[in-house]
Amino acid sequence: MNYFNYFTEIEDAFVRRRGKHLLLSPMDWALIESWKEMGVPLHVALNGIEHAFDSFESKPRRRSVHSLLYCQEEVEAQYAEWRDGQLGGGGDADNGGSRPETAETDSTLPFPRAEILNHLERAEDALRVIPLVSYTSSEDDFLQAVARAATRLIEVKKNFSDAVRPDAEKLEQSLTSLDNMLDDALRTAAPPELLARTTAAAEEQLEPYRKRMEPAVFEKTLDNLVLKRLRDAQGVPRLSLFYL
Repeated sequence: MNYFNYFTEIEDAFVRRRGKHLLLSPMDWALIESWKEMGVPLHVALNGIEHAFDSFESKPRRRSVHSLLYCQEEVEAQYAEWRDGQLGGGGDADNGGSRPETAETDSTLPFPRAEILNHLERAEDALRVIPLVSYTSSEDDFLQAVARAATRLIEVKKNFSDAVRPDAEKLEQSLTSLDNMLDDALRTAAPPELLARTTAAAEEQLEPYRKRMEPAVFEKTLDNLVLKRLRDAQGVPRLSLFYL
């Protein structure tokens, strides 16, 4: 499966098994991002979702599944088994071999080159018009980080556009680096009271699921959810191709 379909493949699998169209919540997306950061391969996550629903459907219940968090325990159990198998067999424990290993031609890019360039263009435009509404501390540092990201994005976009054999993985690494820089700037520039309020709201949203989540997964999901709220408040776009 295509490495860059991680989010959409998981969403499609959940919606299909759910039986009714149900958009994933910000909390669900934060959980998916935590799985990606942990290195859970796509096929392992999909198998975990299938097994979770198989188990649910084997026993008639009045309630239906409303959140991807229902599948969290099974996904992580399968990931632990897969990782143990990889350590024993010497396999690649990164992304199950789904990540491209060589420079890609246009015909094998995860998305059409024009579509990727449009995504980068929209991200660049969004960075240039970020409103400073909520932040009142470390404003200069935040603006400088946004300006650096916009300048670097122009270079990344030009290199990708001009490449005879564009490398999607190399592009993704550059975009992820810029995303991380913007996340750090958001954390630093956020006034303490805003950061505390945002974290408290995210913790309240996740609290019903805390006991079912491993502490490390809970913390990753919480951090992702806080960052999503901060990004949305400031209009900071996601650069990664996962959000194309």
